[in-house]
Order: sequence, then structure tokens, then C-alpha cells
Amino acid sequence: MSKPILAIVGRPNVGKSTFFNRIIGERRAIVEDVPGVTRDRIYAEAEWNGKEFAVIDTGGIEVKTDDTIRSQMRDQAVMAMDMADVIIFMVDGKEGLTTADSEVAEMLRRTGKEVILVVNKVDSPKKAYELVYDFYELGFGEPVPISSANMTNIGDLLDRIVEGFPDDEYGLHDESVNIAIIGKPNVGKSSLVNALTKQNRVIVSPIAGTTRDTIDTPFTYKDREYTLIDTAGLRKKSKVSDTIEKYSVVRAIAAIERCDVCILMIDAVEGLTEQDKKIAGYAHEAGKGMMIVVNKWDLIEKETNTMRDYDRRIKGELLFASYAPVLFVSVLNKVRIFEIIDRVARIEDARSQRITTGKLNSIIEDAVMMRQPPSDKGRRLKIYYGTQIGTRPPLFSFSINDRELMHFSYSRYIENKIREHFDFEGTSIKFVWNEKRGER
Repeated sequence: MSKPILAIVGRPNVGKSTFFNRIIGERRAIVEDVPGVTRDRIYAEAEWNGKEFAVIDTGGIEVKTDDTIRSQMRDQAVMAMDMADVIIFMVDGKEGLTTADSEVAEMLRRTGKEVILVVNKVDSPKKAYELVYDFYELGFGEPVPISSANMTNIGDLLDRIVEGFPDDEYGLHDESVNIAIIGKPNVGKSSLVNALTKQNRVIVSPIAGTTRDTIDTPFTYKDREYTLIDTAGLRKKSKVSDTIEKYSVVRAIAAIERCDVCILMIDAVEGLTEQDKKIAGYAHEAGKGMMIVVNKWDLIEKETNTMRDYDRRIKGELLFASYAPVLFVSVLNKVRIFEIIDRVARIEDARSQRITTGKLNSIIEDAVMMRQPPSDKGRRLKIYYGTQIGTRPPLFSFSINDRELMHFSYSRYIENKIREHFDFEGTSIKFVWNEKRGER
């Protein structure tokens, strides 16, 4: 399900990025991060009191400007406001209320969103009232004084933020299977939507970047409801010269967050690129189902093992997501396109399955007997028991004696043994390693 979104806005140089870096730096994930997988600088995830949310940083807003770059930065912020569930309106306590602050406030009032007025750079609690007094006239209620640099009052502010998120964002899931079609520009994403729905619901153009926003298209296939989420193509950072397009990246990542299964489309002629790997990393890190669709397969000259070799090459380059099936299609010629949806259905079922504790522990016992756990300085890792505590993606909790002894390679070994016994194709598997007290 979609995580709620927090946008941080304000005029230039009030400390928005410092605050952004502080709150995402405090996030403590319950599962291991995958090496080499990073999020875009302007979009990240945070957690507070068990509630996860997405955070968007924005450039400084200058409402009245004819400068092209500054007007684009303003438009970025408007786009972020439109996406957000809660907006942080940050001002500078040391500089005091300015005309630019009042102009930003007028923009925010028109959004109708939950706005929390934050007065930054209040380094001394004794001066808090003096520094925030003038900001009451902006009309957003009681300002929250903080110091991003010193981490002062950040906890109280985060309490306010999560209270403002809609209650129905957590733990709910509609019956439709949401599919995000992701990938670089001009690989055939919009054409796939049109082919699957048998309608020209999305504008198709050979010009890269036609799709700026995410577009939802519901349809039914074999009595099951689906929603296709077509997204703007994700480019390499060096090629994102248009600052607005950076926020198309944010929209695409937001689409990944609210989907169930991601279809990563790549161009058969161009092959898997570094940018494709990063896109796959977004989906993997978010715990979504995933498959790789190689489009324009009709343009490839075939030999006996062309498809097999191509599949192996992709799996070898996407080791962190080697569970993702690879399907070769031609959207233009409508070859194997509905096999995509059949595979999506199987992936969603795999993500939702539960393994009994008895079966799981039997597999773990056999795995430990076949390959001893790692040891260090005479102390060996012990796995006492495991149980599945979540689905979508499957989440397993294990009780062990020492987390420091659980090497990544042995964790991968345990994952592979679980996959040998159960069909988890197309979905990541997440582990939580809980250290049993008194056993270190």
C-alpha cells in the first residue's frame, strides 16, 4: 500500500535540506539494506513510531520571479505539494518573517492540505517565543520551533507529522492488483498499456519523455481486477537537465511505492543498462513484486540459445533481484503480451502466501545440517527458530544468538533454501534477525 508523503517547502535558505537529511538519517529499517541500492536525493523514506512515510525535499520557492530556473523550482514545489498528504512549511527564525514567506503561505492556503508551520534555526529554547511570535500572522496555527542543525524539538515535530497522515494509509489493500510499468523513456511502456487494454488510453509518441505524470488505467483480465500505472521514464541523472523532470522521477518512484508488482521494461536492442539496474533497485528495496519484460524482441536476430543466454545475462547482472522472471515480448506485434498479466497474477499470489512455522523450521534445520552457520573467534551462529510474520512481501523473523555472526552470504543461503521449497518467484523475501537476550 502507498506510504503517506511529506513535502518540505519554503523560500530558499531556510534549512529544508538539512531537515530532510536529519529525518531520513534517523530511520531505522527492520530489514537489511541491499548494497548498491540508493534512492534519489530528493526522495527518501523515513519512519517514526512504527509509521513509515516518504519525504520529498524541494528547492526554494520564489513566487514572483521571471528567472527560468527559479520558476522551474517553484513548479517543482507545487508538484510536490500536490502529491503530499502533509506539508512542512519551513521559515527562518533568525531572519524573521519576510514578504517571500507570506507569498509562499498564500500558495499553501490554496492547496487545502494539512500544513505544519516550522520555524527553523531556533537554537535557544529561551528565545523560542520571541523568534516564532511574528509567524502567527501567516495563519497556520501554532508554529513549531526547531533547530535542524542541533536536532532540537525534532521528535515533537515528527509526532505532529505522523498525526496528520490519513489513518487509512496503513495496512489496507484494495482488491485490484496494482501494476507499475517502470523503465527508461521510449521502451514501450505506454504502448503496452494500450495493447493490454485494447484502447489508446495513453498518448504514445516516439519522443522520449511524453509521459510526465503517472497514469492509472483499470482493466479486468480473467475475472481479476488490475490497475496499470504508466510512469514517466526514468533517465540517468546526468541527462535530467530539466529540473521538472526530476520530479517525474519522484512520481515514478511514488508509483512503485503504491503498486503491488513492478514491470521493468527494457529495450531488447539496447539491453540492460546501469540505469535499468537502479530502477530495479528502487522496486526491490520497496519490497514489490517484480518481473523483467524485454520489449522489441522482434528486432533481435535469433540463434538457438539467444533467449536463454539473454535471460542468464540479465539474471547475472541483477543478482539482488535474480528472483524476477524475464519475459520476452514484442508489444508492437502483440507477442506474449498477455503472458505478462498471467505472470503478474502468479507473482501477486506468491507475495501473499504464508508458510507454516513447522514447515519453515524443518527447512531451516535441514539447511543448517547441510552447511554450518558462520563462526567468529570460536563463537558460532545459532538459529533457534523462525516464523513468518508478514506477507507482500513475505517477511520472516528468526531468533538467533548474535546478529553480528549472520553474514550476508549465509542469509542469502537461507533465502535460497526457502525458495527451493516454495514458489516465491517474482518477489523479494525479507528477514528480521532478532537476537535472543542472554545468548550472546
